[in-house]
Amino acid sequence: MRAVDIIIKKRDGLALSKAEIEFFVNGYTRGDIPDYQASAWAMAVLLQGMDAEETTNLTLAMAATGDTLDLSSVVDIAVDKHSSGGVGDKTSIAVVPMVRACGLPVGKMSGRGLGFSGGTLDKLESIPGFRTNLTKDEFLAQLKSLGMVLTGQSVDLAPADGKLYALRDVTGTVPSIPLIASSIMSKKIAAGAQAIVLDVKTGNGAFMETLEDARRLATLMVSIGELSGRNVVALLSDMNQPLGVEVGNALEMKEAILTLRGEGPEDFVAHCLEVASEMLVLGKRAGSKAEARAMAEDALANGGGLEYLRKLIEAQGGDVSYIDHPEKLPVAPLRVNVEAPRAGYVAEVHARTVGETAVGLGAGRMKKGDPIDPAVGISVLVKVGQAVEAGRPIFVIHARKAEDVEPARQALLEAVRIGDEPVEPLPLFYGLIE
Repeated sequence: MRAVDIIIKKRDGLALSKAEIEFFVNGYTRGDIPDYQASAWAMAVLLQGMDAEETTNLTLAMAATGDTLDLSSVVDIAVDKHSSGGVGDKTSIAVVPMVRACGLPVGKMSGRGLGFSGGTLDKLESIPGFRTNLTKDEFLAQLKSLGMVLTGQSVDLAPADGKLYALRDVTGTVPSIPLIASSIMSKKIAAGAQAIVLDVKTGNGAFMETLEDARRLATLMVSIGELSGRNVVALLSDMNQPLGVEVGNALEMKEAILTLRGEGPEDFVAHCLEVASEMLVLGKRAGSKAEARAMAEDALANGGGLEYLRKLIEAQGGDVSYIDHPEKLPVAPLRVNVEAPRAGYVAEVHARTVGETAVGLGAGRMKKGDPIDPAVGISVLVKVGQAVEAGRPIFVIHARKAEDVEPARQALLEAVRIGDEPVEPLPLFYGLIE
């Protein structure tokens, strides 16, 4: 078998066999197949596509190149969730303890922010001492004892994906839906959860900007789950405006804590309840969506979710006093209001622009390894469809340096569009792929 023959076969639009895919993935991971051949292969996949069976074989081949976890050795069933990334998306921090409070174990490995999309680990690290680098043994031990883990990918999961992603990033092949699906699902399958809820974002603040592309990606990932023996569903959710109010690491951490206290913003609470409900049904802790919703609402109302967040922070070395007193979280020295330039109805709050503005303040990173400032960010005080008066605050800039304020203000004024006619609010979700 030769790499060039596999490239030619895919170039000509033919389906690759399981053996051919495994040969190529293993050869590239070992270094036997050079970058220039892997680049040609990735471009052929981008242009010709892959069917569900091919993509599943690619996913399983990538997962098999590294460690795999067997969570069934410590819990009867564990559920995982994955968001495709967005602006103001602190969902995992609220949903994981909510679901655990309902009796369902959750073993989750999260990532860091890159570009305009924030990362769960960066938000959690706003709390001093919190460890995001648990070993494989620590992950399994905590899942067994606490029934809940939220950590970084410290074990060597799907190294083929890391190598291939770096190549795709510099060869114009990132947008390939089969390659995106296999990248996400290879790590999820290697991480061992038997049930996975995917939160696939669509809109100007998502990597899948159109609903059509988001639905294609979600459908493919659900098919991969089915073909690989996992129970997977995918929610299609809106990311045309930021989720919740806060954008920025400590700001979002505080918002997640307040949500578990029953004081969260309406859209974020509704989003969390929907995701939690799907997890509870998929994890067989609820017999229906209505039952699951009631359980999730109880976990908010009775403080169960907040108590499990406290247990999670303590188990991973964090200072629990920050959960009881979120005002201790890092605060930026400058807080500046951005006021509505005119009266009318909010027609747009451009999520990507808000996210990029937060990155410009220091809340995110444009490349791996960039430092971030946990205190800075943006509070988004309006939603699409809302009526506003001229001069009313519509954003708050949380800045470290005075020279950052005016560029942020100008960018945020461009992110918001206010019209004369009433506007329908944006939906939170566009459907469920099962």
